[in-house]
Amino acid sequence: MKKEEKERVVAELTERLRTTETLLVADYRGLTMPQIDELRTKLIEHGARFAVVKNTLTRRAAEAAGSDTLLALLEGPTAIAFLESDGDPVAVAKALVDAARDTKVLEVRGGLLEGRPVAAAEIESLAKLPPFEVLRSQVLGAITAPLTAIVGLFTAPLQDLYGLLDARIEQLREQGGTSEAQASGSEPQAEAAAGEPAPEAATPAAEEESGSEPQAESGETDTQTETEQEEQ
Repeated sequence: MKKEEKERVVAELTERLRTTETLLVADYRGLTMPQIDELRTKLIEHGARFAVVKNTLTRRAAEAAGSDTLLALLEGPTAIAFLESDGDPVAVAKALVDAARDTKVLEVRGGLLEGRPVAAAEIESLAKLPPFEVLRSQVLGAITAPLTAIVGLFTAPLQDLYGLLDARIEQLREQGGTSEAQASGSEPQAEAAAGEPAPEAATPAAEEESGSEPQAESGETDTQTETEQEEQ
């Protein structure tokens, strides 16, 4: 391989290492080319690119990308499965573990899962999980059930609260209507009171009463005068 070609490979590998958060590393020593091609095809179906690169070039790329995890895994012939953004990590792990079991020569070493270092045993455990779609459905089901229960707990009290609020609003409306009726009924009385004559104005009955009082006083005076004359 020419120097320019090596530089291109290192640059491409460095960029992949910088942009990929999930990658799985395996030792492909002993695999035939047909077996490598078959495994590469399966991994592509699950959203992963299977790259076989010399360790010298991979080491240079790992150093440039600052991937210490990958540097620790570069022992012997190395193949790397780079997971794409829409890839299925469970299916990729299962494909590698199945290939290791079937070929008896492929060895899974470890890798990165969402940026976190994982060992070979963790990748084997990941391969035992259900497919991604099934796993997502199970997780959503586990989340949805408690949420449904919680909503059920809150629904009844909220309905009762709405009922109480509606009843109180209706009560306030009725009270408001009664107050308006009382206020409107008192207005004519106020107007009638305003139309009555002033207390100082004399009525005919009052005039008769006031006219009779002087007569009573003069009558009493005449009687006293006659009595005095008789005594003399």
